[in-house]
Amino acid sequence: MQADYHVHCEFSDDSVYPMEDVVTDAIGLGLEELCFTDHVDYGIKVDWDSGQEIVWRNGEPMANVDYPRYFAKIADMQEKYGDRIRIRRGLELGVQSHTIPQFEALTKKYPLDFAILSIHQVGDEEFWNGEFLQGRTRREFNEAYYREMLRVVQSFKNYSVLGHMDLIARYDPEGGYPFDEVKDLIEEILKVVIADGKGIEVNTSSVRYGLSDWQPSTKILELYRDLGGRIITIGSDSHKPAHLAAHISAAKEMLKGLGFREFCTFDKGDPVFHPL
Repeated sequence: MQADYHVHCEFSDDSVYPMEDVVTDAIGLGLEELCFTDHVDYGIKVDWDSGQEIVWRNGEPMANVDYPRYFAKIADMQEKYGDRIRIRRGLELGVQSHTIPQFEALTKKYPLDFAILSIHQVGDEEFWNGEFLQGRTRREFNEAYYREMLRVVQSFKNYSVLGHMDLIARYDPEGGYPFDEVKDLIEEILKVVIADGKGIEVNTSSVRYGLSDWQPSTKILELYRDLGGRIITIGSDSHKPAHLAAHISAAKEMLKGLGFREFCTFDKGDPVFHPL
């Protein structure tokens, strides 16, 4: 089974990759299944129909997915290309503890095949621009990141997998924080995830970002394995053609080397297991 389960297109505010081009490119790459997972980040972005002013950055709107157009387009792609590739309805949910009610309402209104739960901000402070790191020691911003993740998974259950779990490593000027310093927090998070029947993803964008390890790290993956975790998806986090399906085969080999035997796709919210 060849699948990419973290894919962005023009409905994400950080991509201009046309959805139909993603589909035809995926077919050309031999993918059998594809899940669109465009961004929703309440707290720092608004919905198109919210009545609030939309902020523009570098010519692109800082807004969440235009849901009616997005899901209608996915339906069109399923109709047009369904005999050549399976296309799933997904979103990447940038949840914060104070935005959980908005995500509860969203996921109730729009049923999904698959939802990635990501921590992209804490207290509406972003990672990519250094805002969240500013004024905090390395220990403080790493612990604050995982504590927010723990709060979210304890309260929010309408997701499929936890996305790029150690995302903060991408923005840490010194690289990945020592695992043993946050192991207890990570273990608490993973125990909740597993008990809730949820999973985690391997996000292969770690390769293009030049990280020294996979994302999540092999230590996190080993801990997940040892705790009994089985549900794993693999996604490229693609935003342009060069990203699509990149390094997924290598990720499968890495998982096999760690003792995993299966990975997952999703159908109407339920995991479907495939041999690695």
